[in-house]
Amino acid sequence: MPRGYSRERTSVHNLHYHFIWCPKYRKAVLTDDVAERFDELVHEKADELGLEVLEVAIQPDHVHLFITGSPKLAPNKIVQQLKGYTSHELRDEFGSMGLPSLWTRSYFVSSAGEVSSRTIEEYIEAQVGE
Repeated sequence: MPRGYSRERTSVHNLHYHFIWCPKYRKAVLTDDVAERFDELVHEKADELGLEVLEVAIQPDHVHLFITGSPKLAPNKIVQQLKGYTSHELRDEFGSMGLPSLWTRSYFVSSAGEVSSRTIEEYIEAQVGE
């Protein structure tokens, strides 16, 4: 199996997602102990979901997360689980931080992989003639 691919009983996949999300009102609350604990919580939840955190960058007012995916979990379910878990735990440990809820309802997601879109298009086009 090519490097970077995961095998499950019924699929072989190589899914990577780049997520970005922000605290409510883009308030700069992800600093010091809160940022450190957030990092721990993201890794805990990812392990529980069977995902691997490839990279996380925590800014005071937003988060970047590069994570493996699974065909069993849609990206919206992954971010829902991560945001819900981290919000619940951080608000329990650090209080409301002056916010009615920790995260905005919105987020950014992009897929990433080892092969460019053009390479895939060329491969599919080449199959037509066979």
